[in-house]
Amino acid sequence: MQKRVRLNRIIEMFESGDTPVGIFTFNATMRSAAALASAPLDFIILDLEHTPFGVESLELFLLSLTDKARILEKGNLQPDVIPLVRLPSYGSERLQYLMKQALDLGVFGVVAPTINTADEALNAVVGMRFAQVPGRADFLPEGRRGVGYPWAARYWGLSGPEYAARADLWPLDPEGELLLWCMIETREGVENCRAIARTPGVGGILLGPSDLSMSLEGRKGGNAVHEALATVRAICKQEGVPCGLAASAADALNYLDAGFDFLVAGVDTGLPGPVEQALQNIQARRTRTGADE
Repeated sequence: MQKRVRLNRIIEMFESGDTPVGIFTFNATMRSAAALASAPLDFIILDLEHTPFGVESLELFLLSLTDKARILEKGNLQPDVIPLVRLPSYGSERLQYLMKQALDLGVFGVVAPTINTADEALNAVVGMRFAQVPGRADFLPEGRRGVGYPWAARYWGLSGPEYAARADLWPLDPEGELLLWCMIETREGVENCRAIARTPGVGGILLGPSDLSMSLEGRKGGNAVHEALATVRAICKQEGVPCGLAASAADALNYLDAGFDFLVAGVDTGLPGPVEQALQNIQARRTRTGADE
């Protein structure tokens, strides 16, 4: 029998003090998933907020992340790259069925955009939890997720009962394998961030600097956003909740030095780095040639 291992490597990293780093992906194709599964990433967030939402595409994407050779090499079922999904609904919309659809396909966590209040965070929590055993310390908040997990259990490589026992929110359930990251992207969210962080079942706060800048100043890149980022990070430290943000390549190391607990270091749009560099070199030569004529 295999020794039980933590399936969600992000949680394993949090518990050991490491800093997970991932990206947003907007390309829900099978080939893209296969490539990302071998990338030096800790997690990926499949973005369904700003791309067409398709449950069938999500199903194929998740299956294509499976790397049989890597499973055999590691000797356990823990994926190297953990798949999360950012849903298309705002916290105020309370569309719990979207969470259920994603979870029943086997994702290891949900990124809930634009959470402005603790009540909205709580709605996400109860939407991700099954009903719990009465009398247990983590009984509340009582879950409302419907029982329909055979496919998710198969995807995780577990029996149905094993999946049901482990498909709960960390750190509310210390043995849980699911993560809920609430995105704070507005002035209201910053004002309520302590209450959001204190909501049982919230496993992280993810800051969206672009939307936050627009909310605070009506434009991207203003100075007020830096103060807001620092405020939320400090509150999360006090409450013991991991805090991360979406960072550019230029800022990633600075944010790590500032004490953020995880980073979304860009997106997979645009040309691959080597191709972009080659085109820049060609354009530079064209410019030099034109100047010499």
